[in-house]
Amino acid sequence: MKLLRIGAPGEEKPAVLAEDGTVRLLTGLTADIDGAFLASGGVERVRAALAAGSLPPVDAAGLRTGAPVARPGKVVCVGLNYRDHAAETGAAIPPRPVVFMKDPATVVGPYDRVLIPRGSTRTDWEVELAVVIGRTARYLETPERALEHVAGYAVSNDVSEREFQLDFSPQWDLGKSCETFNPLGPWLVTPDEAGDPQALGLRLSVNGEVRQDGDTKDMVFEVAHLVWYLSQYMVLNPGDVINTGTPAGVALGRPDKPYLRAGDVVELSIDGLGTQRQTFSNA
Repeated sequence: MKLLRIGAPGEEKPAVLAEDGTVRLLTGLTADIDGAFLASGGVERVRAALAAGSLPPVDAAGLRTGAPVARPGKVVCVGLNYRDHAAETGAAIPPRPVVFMKDPATVVGPYDRVLIPRGSTRTDWEVELAVVIGRTARYLETPERALEHVAGYAVSNDVSEREFQLDFSPQWDLGKSCETFNPLGPWLVTPDEAGDPQALGLRLSVNGEVRQDGDTKDMVFEVAHLVWYLSQYMVLNPGDVINTGTPAGVALGRPDKPYLRAGDVVELSIDGLGTQRQTFSNA
């Protein structure tokens, strides 16, 4: 199942992309796709309504697509989680997940404009598999059942300002939490449709030139391990987002350091989870 939110910023309506390709509104079932919806069995209610044919279709042509999850409580990010990305940045393979937080307010729609911060010279891209939590995860005993706490998966662009991130602070948050720095979507794809989260190809291009072409099978720490590990140190609540790391090909790791400039167009996709497209502009 593919859940989405359509409409102007702050006015998004919850919807589902049906198997026949029509977009159907969920406003009769829920006010929004958020943590409360996920925690209360909202996905199963949508399945039942789809089977009953009771969801009204909507003409979504020309409507903006928002992030598929409203107001995530937190965005937890994992750094250096692909061996080739660690190598290109000159970092060692981490023995434990490298964890940092990103301001949830950075989350925007998959086609929204992304702002290059004032004073930025090193704005970078990162295609990532995003995990959305569907059930509270707290002190999980083992990774084996961690995926039962996942509501679904989405495409994420963990946009980063490398000077802010690496030079201005011993922590990474300054370069990760700038305005609009986390396009998410277009859909929240439920696990039954997304398939094995460790068998998904990820791609990103800038102005039509392929920059990243990886696969989630190359993660250092798999999704199940990350959910389990994070649950030992924080409570993961429904609607929370985990960005699971990026493969090689970022500007930081290239000899020519082709950081993003106003007018650049970034397109990214993950197998089965859809495609994003953003134009970057100055803040």
